[in-house]
Amino acid sequence: MPSALPLADPAPDDGMLPPSVLDGAEQRDLGVYLHVPFCRVRCGYCDFNTYTADEIRGVKQSDFADQAIAEVALAARVLRDSGLPSRPVSTVFFGGGTPTLLPTDDLARMLAAVRDTFTLAPDAEVTTEANPDSIDAAGLQRLAAAGFTRVSVGMQSAVPHVLAVLERTHDPENVPRVVQAAKEAGLQVSLDLIYGTPGETEDDWHRSLDAALACEPDHLSAYALIVEEGTKLARQIARGEVPPVDDDLHAAFYEAADARLTAAGYDWYEVSNWARTPTHRSRHNRAYWLGHDWWGVGPGAHSHVGGVRWWNVKHPAAYAQRLAAGLSPAAGRETLEAETRRVERVLLQTRLVEGLPTDALTPLGRRAVAQLIADELVEPGPALRGTVVLTLRGRLLADAVVRRLLPD
Repeated sequence: MPSALPLADPAPDDGMLPPSVLDGAEQRDLGVYLHVPFCRVRCGYCDFNTYTADEIRGVKQSDFADQAIAEVALAARVLRDSGLPSRPVSTVFFGGGTPTLLPTDDLARMLAAVRDTFTLAPDAEVTTEANPDSIDAAGLQRLAAAGFTRVSVGMQSAVPHVLAVLERTHDPENVPRVVQAAKEAGLQVSLDLIYGTPGETEDDWHRSLDAALACEPDHLSAYALIVEEGTKLARQIARGEVPPVDDDLHAAFYEAADARLTAAGYDWYEVSNWARTPTHRSRHNRAYWLGHDWWGVGPGAHSHVGGVRWWNVKHPAAYAQRLAAGLSPAAGRETLEAETRRVERVLLQTRLVEGLPTDALTPLGRRAVAQLIADELVEPGPALRGTVVLTLRGRLLADAVVRRLLPD
């Protein structure tokens, strides 16, 4: 089952936010994340808040769109009554789970609710995640007509035995068909890859990179497999049924990905993400990294507004019950102190190609920059003075770099 929620303060039943969220609100973008918690099969490595048909009781998948629309209305009321300025939504992201397990009409209704309640910015980015076997050409056409602009396809690997370890059930031959259909519908396309799966060889990884590049997507994400406690894969490794993850291979796979993607014309812009042009970068994810505001709709979804972070109850039945009672579905929240926000800014902005402004560092942290440059872990930012950017080696050791920028 999914991991437990964080420990924090109780969230008010009305969802109201403290006055501190008003500071600088006009300078922050507003995004909406809609978490669709349903999957056809639970992958062995996954600890996201998702449920298969035999894991949910007291709730119907067909009711979810109406419940999400109810939370969108609640979000608008809370933001307004908390005194926040009216802002159009700049990005919308449907994640999960597998959003495209829902009928496309339901996804379109949820997007229409965001549009009608908040309005969308004229150039709003609207993305849905999709598995290669959960969407077809007709569905992609309907999503584009509803206002979606982008689809993120969970490819993960092109190699059957790697997909089997991950318990991904799609046919890898479906990936190029879905990508082509999405392009024909006028949608931007991102492909998600995972590297470092137990038993994956360098030849396997190169095969997956070649297959992804052959699709000519607009954007590529490549994530190192993290074995989360409590997952089926973690138990399989503990029992010796599959080999453990090899950190050295992770590093080699990352270097191979960066070399292949760069040679193919994709620019790195965040530790795990590459895009064909700056306009193809994921604006929704960048909003997370830059500390903008977003409201997370759905069971277990997380939100952040002006330094206040909260998360919803996890089970779809509990989520539905709270909304039906006119209550906020939030389970807990925390108000971040100034130092915590500064530390998170260093942690997140260090990951970006624009780099971290050194004015976010303490004097001791700024003095550490010179040594990091000497160690070839960071370099001065190419576009802005007073910034540092991770080198390729620094990206491989990103956590260690951040620890040195945030000395005790």
